[in-house]
Order: sequence, then structure tokens, then C-alpha cells
Amino acid sequence: MSDLSAVLAANDAFYRAFATGDFAAMDALWARHSPVACLHPGWGPIAGRAQVMETWRAILANSDGNAVQCLSPQAYPLGDAAFVICHEKLPQGSLVATNLFVREGDAWRMVHHQAGPAPAPKPAPGKPIHAPGTRTLQ
Repeated sequence: MSDLSAVLAANDAFYRAFATGDFAAMDALWARHSPVACLHPGWGPIAGRAQVMETWRAILANSDGNAVQCLSPQAYPLGDAAFVICHEKLPQGSLVATNLFVREGDAWRMVHHQAGPAPAPKPAPGKPIHAPGTRTLQ
């Protein structure tokens, strides 16, 4: 699997864990050997794996994550790091997100997630907006 495909697969795994409320899957996705941080919409910065995972435990336990959809993910591999920019579709509006991954061993692990308000994505002429599992790699 190419780095581009592997990073997009890790990003899909993040949104699948979010949508299904699967804390174990979310926990497995985040880096164990690299520093991690997170900026949830409307929150201040959260740093450190224990603190970040505690926020995800609370979010997944107290929300209807099934409504979260990742749209138009674009991956940018940078050697042993990569970032994905995408839109998050929620019932109450749209967010734009940046997800940063690093290679730990043979896997891509998340080290940073940041999401904030944004207008709904508009597809480029001739290009559809894709949800995880239905997108094409370019």
C-alpha cells in the first residue's frame, strides 16, 4: 500500500471510530511514542496523550457521532509524517479539519487533530465530493 493510501486509510479509521463511538479504536489510532495534541472546535489546546484521549473518551460517550462524515479528504505525505485536510459534515453545520499523522513502526498514527467552523465544501467542477470508502485516489 502506498503512503498516500495508508494515510487516507488511517484518516478513514479515525472517522469510523468517531462515527461508531469506538473508544478502543480511537485509542489505538493515536500515537504512543510521539507528542500528541488536539484542538476540538471551541476548545483550547489539549496536549499530552492522556489528556487528549480523555477528551475523546468524553466526546464519544456523550455524543451521537454517527452524524459525523468526512468529505473530500486530501492527503499530503511528507516522508514519515503526513497531514490530511478534509471537511466534517455534522447535522449542525460543517467544519474543516486538519489531521496530522506520523509513521510509528509500520503504521500511521495520529498526532494532531484540529477542526473549526467552515462553509460547506463545494466540489471543483467535474469532481465529486467523496465520503470515506467511496473516494478515488489521485
